[in-house]
Amino acid sequence: MQIIGAFEVLPKLGVFDLDYTLWPFYCECRSKREMPSLYPHAKGILLALKEKGIDEIIYSSWTHKTDHFQRIHSRAGVPFNSMLFLDDENMNIQAVSKMGGVTSILVGDGVNLGSLREGLTQSSRNWNASQKNKQKWLSKYSNKTDTSNPAA
Repeated sequence: MQIIGAFEVLPKLGVFDLDYTLWPFYCECRSKREMPSLYPHAKGILLALKEKGIDEIIYSSWTHKTDHFQRIHSRAGVPFNSMLFLDDENMNIQAVSKMGGVTSILVGDGVNLGSLREGLTQSSRNWNASQKNKQKWLSKYSNKTDTSNPAA
């Protein structure tokens, strides 16, 4: 997928909501015998991310999304600012985006190439901004002389 190749910096983890993000329905409303169908771009996006070495978590749970992300963070060991989250509910996007830099993208009609591009663009911007802040911090504090050590 050419979109992914256009970015130098990629998230380490993609987190996807299920209902109305990967498929166009609420799963509990479907028959157990009925095979769910994905949105048209969903399978290709998941395969392309995997091909580029980006892990994916597709999470189903009735607890709050911030609880999901705390568990994902502790189990996967991926920093919040290296995660890309796609969901169809603005309430979830707002809550998760406050968690230490998770790039959170609202998908209107399911995950598609446009939402992927938006997510990768925002993730790259967030990473670049954090690197600039890190460099500012390092230059500010690494040039100070340690006056607490008389031998220095």
